[in-house]
Amino acid sequence: QVQLVESGGGLVQPGGSLRLSCVVSGSIFSIYDMGWYRQAPGKQRELVASITSSHWTNYADSVKGRFTISRDNGKNTVYLQMNSLKPEDTAVYYCNTPVGRQVRWTWGQGTQVAVSS
Repeated sequence: QVQLVESGGGLVQPGGSLRLSCVVSGSIFSIYDMGWYRQAPGKQRELVASITSSHWTNYADSVKGRFTISRDNGKNTVYLQMNSLKPEDTAVYYCNTPVGRQVRWTWGQGTQVAVSS
């Protein structure tokens, strides 16, 4: 059974940085595309960054140039480096494998990111 464990969130001031991590257990991690999603209060969950098994990356316009997704297949981990954070980045962040508009795995608990002065 695949488990997703996100970590690295916290409270940060506008303009600050955070690095999120997601450890994936129970699957052959290296063969799957991975994505970072976020859900802000009262809003639908959205995909903000994705990385293929070949390390091609894609970003939502709202985070392009500020966020960087990467993966370490030896550690079964996907990362999200978030720079120049804005209050509108406040959300719970999750990782998963995108399958069209769906996801492959049961969601983890997520990690809370709050951007506020």
